[in-house]
Amino acid sequence: MKKNAPFILSLLSMAFSTNVFSVDLNIATVNNAHMMEMKALTPEFERDNPDIKLKWHIYNEGSLRMRAIADIASAGGHYDVVTIGLYEAPIWAQRNWLIPLKPEASYDENDLLPAIKAGLSFGGDLYAAPFYGESSMLMYRKDILEKANISFTGRPSWTDVQNAAKAVHDPDNELYGICLRGKPGWGDNMALVSTIANSFGGRWFDMNWQPEINSTAWSKAVNFYVNLLNNYGPPNPEKNSFPEILSLSREGKCAMWVDASIAASFLMDGKQSKYSELWSYAEAPYQVTTRGASWLWSWSLAIPKASNHVDAAKKFISWATSKEYIKKIAGKNGWANIPTGTRLSTYSNQDYINAVGDFAKAELAALNGIDPNNNTFYPSPYSSVQFVTIPEFVSIAGFTGQKISEALQGSISVEQALDSSQKIALREMRRAGY
Repeated sequence: MKKNAPFILSLLSMAFSTNVFSVDLNIATVNNAHMMEMKALTPEFERDNPDIKLKWHIYNEGSLRMRAIADIASAGGHYDVVTIGLYEAPIWAQRNWLIPLKPEASYDENDLLPAIKAGLSFGGDLYAAPFYGESSMLMYRKDILEKANISFTGRPSWTDVQNAAKAVHDPDNELYGICLRGKPGWGDNMALVSTIANSFGGRWFDMNWQPEINSTAWSKAVNFYVNLLNNYGPPNPEKNSFPEILSLSREGKCAMWVDASIAASFLMDGKQSKYSELWSYAEAPYQVTTRGASWLWSWSLAIPKASNHVDAAKKFISWATSKEYIKKIAGKNGWANIPTGTRLSTYSNQDYINAVGDFAKAELAALNGIDPNNNTFYPSPYSSVQFVTIPEFVSIAGFTGQKISEALQGSISVEQALDSSQKIALREMRRAGY
């Protein structure tokens, strides 16, 4: 045995030096710019953690959700880290599909924005760590509005926005008064439409879990949305979601845009657009009420219960959602291009404030102004803003989004869209036993 000891030690040394015992960490995520930046830093993470190899699985939003839930519900174990949002985190945690994170003290969990942290927690434990968070905001070209003698003081109403869109709309020169999501999906057009409905006094369900999609408030809100986009938006708005509108905005074709606050970090990128210094920001518009008038979301990282590499997954998540990671991105791309909406310390950092100007104050006000427990004009039985944290919501809102897209295209009326959606919602809720 003693004769073989040097040989065995040599083999062990070779194994560790060549990472024979390294862990392949499979990460499922969405194909947006901030996630791609995280992927690009793979060599840096692997250099500091030579026992972990990152294996990326990149999907669009819809595919990510389908693949993640199929794998996690069946305990397939294909992914060690999954990218999920505020909708999935509490539902999946309650079903015992996720590992609680329990970060170390150095992670500074108390630095996480309260509304984001609460939405990713269940039973007092954090089940997903926010990579970036967002509210919705009004982004507008101050040069275009100033030319029309229009200014927003404080939080504008949707009527204010409509009047501004009408004043600056110039389709002959490919300048559109407002650009909004029209592509159907519960996380696409319905993220925006839900907040408009909230602000007009609507809600998805009453206190007895009865759907109210064909209510007067919803009718007013959706008719307003359809007329606003058809009169002052770009052609074929039903095809547009975040990426398409970002491209239009960078090309100077959108005077206003109401969407995720994270868009500002892309609009302010001077390498991508000559209009980067001409954008200004305000809280999302409201109408009857400010309750639920701006959404709350976070793309976050979680660990499926079936993962075989929990310790490695926790190490990666801690790295990717840390204060140090934000500083790393700032050093690489500038403070204007960091993932925002997760940590209080970001908004007290003077370098960040200097880089983004009035956006920092506007985004923090938007995020702090959201109360998921006080989300609608009339009381509702759910604690969320642009979605409802019940499994049935995906099919209900997905169908509603499709019908509203058809109304936007003029193939059916708004009332027909809402009546059809109401019937589907009633059916789904009865099947679920509500």
